[in-house]
Amino acid sequence: MQRKINTPAWVAGNTIYEVNLRQFTKEGTIKAFEEHLPRLKELGVGILWFMPIQPIGKKNRKGTLGSYYSISDYKKVNPEFGTIDDFKSLVKKIHDLNMKVIIDWVANHTAWDHHWTVDHPEFYSKDENGNFKAPVEDWEDVIHLDYGNPDLWDTMISDMQFWINEAGIDGFRCDMAHLVPTLFWNRARRDLDKIKPVYMLAESENFDLLEYAFDTIYNWKLMHAMNEVAAGISNANQLGETISNEFNFLPKGASFMNFTSNHDENSWQGSAIERIHYFLEPLTVLTFLIPGMPLIYSGQEAGNYRRLKFFDKDEIEWKDDKMFELFQKLAELKGKLPNFSNKVEMRIVNSDASEKIFCIALFENDAKCLFLLNLSEESVDFYVKCQQLEGPFRNAIQQEDKTGYSCHNQFKLSAFGYLILVK
Repeated sequence: MQRKINTPAWVAGNTIYEVNLRQFTKEGTIKAFEEHLPRLKELGVGILWFMPIQPIGKKNRKGTLGSYYSISDYKKVNPEFGTIDDFKSLVKKIHDLNMKVIIDWVANHTAWDHHWTVDHPEFYSKDENGNFKAPVEDWEDVIHLDYGNPDLWDTMISDMQFWINEAGIDGFRCDMAHLVPTLFWNRARRDLDKIKPVYMLAESENFDLLEYAFDTIYNWKLMHAMNEVAAGISNANQLGETISNEFNFLPKGASFMNFTSNHDENSWQGSAIERIHYFLEPLTVLTFLIPGMPLIYSGQEAGNYRRLKFFDKDEIEWKDDKMFELFQKLAELKGKLPNFSNKVEMRIVNSDASEKIFCIALFENDAKCLFLLNLSEESVDFYVKCQQLEGPFRNAIQQEDKTGYSCHNQFKLSAFGYLILVK
């Protein structure tokens, strides 16, 4: 597939940070969140993705506060978070720090008490009795939109344009994007780009969305493969096969979002530490160093290793944690690595311990990077097998390590250890 759109230049090399505004502070407000901006800048993230900021429906609400993804008005701000002026001020402050803003967009369904149910009931799918219906059985707090109605397309795109024109946001993360017609997204991207070049992230793994509409799709297969390694079901060699197969289908210029956690995984499947345990650090390294967009979910950098409630208040406990420094170093390194260039070549590198040691190399012109991860519970001595990787290499993370590494030498990694080498 040849992409017909261009990703904004500022996207390359950046790290996405998902903001769970409700749980971020005691107040759960936009203004309270602003105090964290200097820390997030120090962390090294470049794109802040806000979970839906719009008002949440009250009819059939789940829990005390409801789901972010049950929206009652696309063009307003949830009063629990603040006002539209608060959000506009926040966007400006984020831009002043040379970071970008994308917001969640839920185009497949609305709350039962969205004003369209009165103003435009024709926008909705109906059951055999002519009543509104949920998209799937256990999503009883939302009702399904009908994209067979062309007027819905116009109105939905207009509401998306509102946030670019009014608040100055830089793009969207689109919820369950594969449940909405691809042709709608194609038109939406065209119309949004007329205002400014936007970044579009799809919650989907459908490659056809990347041709005209989206820049990035989810790398769920990677996350599931990492979970299987941590559970002892799979090994480093099989993980490499999964990564190679996925990237073979990715159009040039498009990207995956790589992650160990996000709001869904954390709340419903378990925190990253709950799922991948001692593998957390090497697999976090992996999500940053393969091509694509790495994601940090709210609180991961503070060692928030528990599940956050989805429908109720559950404030993140902010504390110093070693993961902050790791994320910080990886985000800095990510900005220096080959990333979206069409010239970059990624190669899984063989070793004589391929079931335990994961090796990957990036090549771009004369730039070469080699990443070595020990995905086992024991120390491993090994050799890598790649003629193109002539040294010397230096340790990109531990600057005090002055070793001139060569691929002709034997490597040694401790249990769950990793080595990031650049030439």
